Amino acid sequence: MGARPDGVINYRMMTGRNLPKPLQGIIPPIVTPLLNNGSLDLEGLGRLIEHVIKGGVHGLFILGTTGEAPGLSYKLKNELIKVTCQKVKQRIPVFVGITDSSVDESILLAKAAEQCGASGLVAAPPYYFSLSQPELTTYFTHLADNVGLPLFLYNIPSQTKIIIEPLSVKELASHPMIAGLKDSSGNGTYFNTVSSIMKAEETFALFVGPDEMLASVLLTGAHGGVSAGANLFPKLYVDLFEACRSGNLSVVSSLHSQVMEISEKIYNGVPTGTSYLKGIKAVLSIMGICNDFMAYPLIPLDAREKKIIKTNLSELKVNSPRKKI
Repeated sequence: MGARPDGVINYRMMTGRNLPKPLQGIIPPIVTPLLNNGSLDLEGLGRLIEHVIKGGVHGLFILGTTGEAPGLSYKLKNELIKVTCQKVKQRIPVFVGITDSSVDESILLAKAAEQCGASGLVAAPPYYFSLSQPELTTYFTHLADNVGLPLFLYNIPSQTKIIIEPLSVKELASHPMIAGLKDSSGNGTYFNTVSSIMKAEETFALFVGPDEMLASVLLTGAHGGVSAGANLFPKLYVDLFEACRSGNLSVVSSLHSQVMEISEKIYNGVPTGTSYLKGIKAVLSIMGICNDFMAYPLIPLDAREKKIIKTNLSELKVNSPRKKI
């Protein structure tokens, strides 16, 4: 199950333990559409899921940084897992972020994800305490020992203040439940070092977070991207993935330029500490997919700032997004 007679992987048939090894493709970290700090925008979530699936993505990731996971209650997280899996209906794999400062809470989220039909888990180091590398590998080993779905490591030192060092990645990769790494460090040297160290581990997936690095790492051996911009323009990122995989460098160059334009005009259109996330939610609201309410203490862009993003959106040289009527 999952492969066509010609040997090409059918990603849409990959669920649960049938994930390809290594996992490949574009897996957007979708935003969490909210009505207020305590309730999901269920209609908006449904529209967003259909939007990214229509764009051809190879899976979706909930409860990540772009999903504002640290600001959500456990009740809302559990509801999001359940509703997302119900709406996806196993058409593509669903990956669930289980990062928490408490390993017990992470394991509870993992169990909820498995019960709801998710395909994999994603965990960054537990934040607050600065762990040594031996403590970090012990932590992830304990987590992997106690979950029933493939676990992907998440390196994001800007938020956790801890780096999963390359040699720690290699050590953890020997665990049968640890399936890959998502690196959101933005550090090209780090990513290349991990790629070199893991070259012999053919089933271990290497994914990059920052959209701006996607083309370069795909061309040098990465397996895919957890690309926030695919919330907005999923087909663009899928096309870039396919162009990199086929080695069509002229197409890669053209599509990469569009990704960089999104970074400039949407992620950094109104500079703030969380400008990329606020920009994405603003565009989704302009496109009529979901509103731009954010989890406390974050606040959405104000009317003046949103007008700037709307103007920048109209100037993007990408396929015209769905307009709000």
